[in-house]
Amino acid sequence: MRYEYKTKGTCSKKIEFDFEDGRVGNIKFSDGCDGNLKALAILADGLTAEEIVQKCGGILCGRKNTSCADQLARAVAEAAGSVNKVES
Repeated sequence: MRYEYKTKGTCSKKIEFDFEDGRVGNIKFSDGCDGNLKALAILADGLTAEEIVQKCGGILCGRKNTSCADQLARAVAEAAGSVNKVES
């Protein structure tokens, strides 16, 4: 299933990704630091939501209280939670 998450507090405005069988793929960031976000998308591709939350959750960008990596962690956690609610 394709998910779209509107980020808060970052240069990127939106994250889109596929969430299938507990794994995240085809991650696309809108706006933000192009090279860094392409690298983040490649590195996170194929990981589970739990792995992304563990690795990226809580990372800060400068003096901001979040980052694009943290926003990705929040997005996949939300997607995983909505899947679990539907399946429960």
